[in-house]
Amino acid sequence: MLIENRKSKVENPNPLALLRQLEWRVRHAVENVLSGEYRSTFRGRGMEFDQVVKYEFGDDVRDIDWNVTARLGEAYRKKFVEEREVTLLLVLEDSPSLLFGSGAQSKREALLELAGLVMLLGAVNRDRVGFVHAAPGGNLVREPVRGRGAILHAAATLLSRPAPAPTDGPAQIPWRFLARAAPKHSVFLWLGDFPPRPEPEGWTVLQRRYQTMGFRVDDPWERTLPTQESFAAYDPTAGRLVTLEGSAAERAAHATWVAQREAAFQALFPNRLSRLEVGTDQNRLDALVKFFHARMRAGVRS
Repeated sequence: MLIENRKSKVENPNPLALLRQLEWRVRHAVENVLSGEYRSTFRGRGMEFDQVVKYEFGDDVRDIDWNVTARLGEAYRKKFVEEREVTLLLVLEDSPSLLFGSGAQSKREALLELAGLVMLLGAVNRDRVGFVHAAPGGNLVREPVRGRGAILHAAATLLSRPAPAPTDGPAQIPWRFLARAAPKHSVFLWLGDFPPRPEPEGWTVLQRRYQTMGFRVDDPWERTLPTQESFAAYDPTAGRLVTLEGSAAERAAHATWVAQREAAFQALFPNRLSRLEVGTDQNRLDALVKFFHARMRAGVRS
């Protein structure tokens, strides 16, 4: 029941410009709205000892290791690191069905924007961010990097990936590779259309290793069919126009598909606070802010 009321628009020709427009909104959200919810949701609050380094002017004198200082004859201090450094690994599962869109944006455009917002959020919080773009024509992997410039470049690369053709089959996500692609306890963010299908092999292992979350973008027509009796629409998975009569049988089939899709999504992410559904007609940053607020209030860390 995937339908579209117009042919897909041309993808954004300048993803870097879009990211720079989004960046100031992300910074405002982190500094004035989220107020630590993002960081506290994933990151351990404690500090752990890393190594002993030479004391330099301006370092905290309380960190001086007096035993090492006495033994070596010059000042050394203890260096601490945060107990758990966040690594964000995004897996964007591209598919022809994401080209569906009944409004101003296709689901793919909205999902890419959501991915870009998450990557910028990681950059602002000085996290490591990487991605896997899984597409029918092959996969593109970018290892996690730190720093605004590197993450901005990675996000622009993801947003500029070509859309799959209607005749393309499903993407082949490299599950075995993903099981070792990031440090333990990293945030594993799976973005896609999540059609009804069996759980991927090894998913339970990934859930134990990472903090798994699923982000999905829905079109309003997927949630509720239009009320008119008959209408034409463009089906991106078939590459042709289709006509729906609005019959009771069609609406029943659509309701069954919606229920099956939702059940499959919930089976992958049983915790309600580990999955996000946002409409193409909704503000993606607002949805992210509400998502992290809810996780913070519930004390969710996995």
